[in-house]
Amino acid sequence: MKQRFNISVPDLSGRRAVLTGGSDGMGLEIAARLADAGADLILPVRNRRKGEAAVSSILQRSPGARVELGEMDLSSLDSIAEFGSTMQDAGKPIHILINNAGVMTPPDRRATSDGFELQFGTNHLGHFALTAHLFPLLRAGGARVTSQLSVAASRGSINWDDLHWERAYRGMEAYQQSKIAFGLFGLELDRRSRAHGWGLSSNISHPGIAPTSLLAARPELGRAQPTPGRRLIRVLSRLGLTGTVESAGLPALAAATSKGAQGGQFWGPSGFQHLEGAPGLQRLYTPLEDLNQARRIWSKSEELAGVSFLSESRSQVR
Repeated sequence: MKQRFNISVPDLSGRRAVLTGGSDGMGLEIAARLADAGADLILPVRNRRKGEAAVSSILQRSPGARVELGEMDLSSLDSIAEFGSTMQDAGKPIHILINNAGVMTPPDRRATSDGFELQFGTNHLGHFALTAHLFPLLRAGGARVTSQLSVAASRGSINWDDLHWERAYRGMEAYQQSKIAFGLFGLELDRRSRAHGWGLSSNISHPGIAPTSLLAARPELGRAQPTPGRRLIRVLSRLGLTGTVESAGLPALAAATSKGAQGGQFWGPSGFQHLEGAPGLQRLYTPLEDLNQARRIWSKSEELAGVSFLSESRSQVR
């Protein structure tokens, strides 16, 4: 289907960008646009085969693109730390970080290798730890960090009494929690950067509704077939009532690259009910407005992930 709208991405030559979830779907579209704009793009991926296919696809669209694969599993703190160490050894400043990867509503409770509920551990804690491990390089690059949420974050709350859903697992509520926590982090990162003079900015985005791979068949999550919701979204997308895979990535792309985007902002589709349309600024969801919740989730995340944004870095940024 022909795209109804688009955005211009500025020249990113000489800019180093890291993107999670860039091996398929919406993430691959974001990756291709970053590479086409001249960014030196790093794609940390869990599945090497999918990563190599993504690089091949990007190079077909932009033969001169500079794309590098890294190995990282967002559901493993050890894997995240290893990727961060590799990046720090390279010592190159990072100018753009788009925290885009995610998992959604496994039919039964699953845990990360560290024992966290999978959605909270991947969508939020994994990205929290990644940002912390890359922190010296982000500061050196005066980076813009964009964290990808979901319309699901517009409602729900953090289940402080059972953060990892061990007593009673409810997939959608756990997904909402992971995205609320992630959004609180993205906004708190910007506030702390301004307060402490860290020199980076942080904003958040959401893709609206589109037939992305989140609800596709994922045997590794216990989902052998696409969900009925994904089939419905595909129909609505063809009718122009929701977004497309291509349009879904535009808010994050605009938040991360446009000259007018600023820290603390929330970007998403500007069409009907903010489910589709050209990217624009959004009103902050109510669950993301609580500063006490933001400070609490920051502190708890540092504890769970075993990282600190104030730790001295061993890296030599070049």
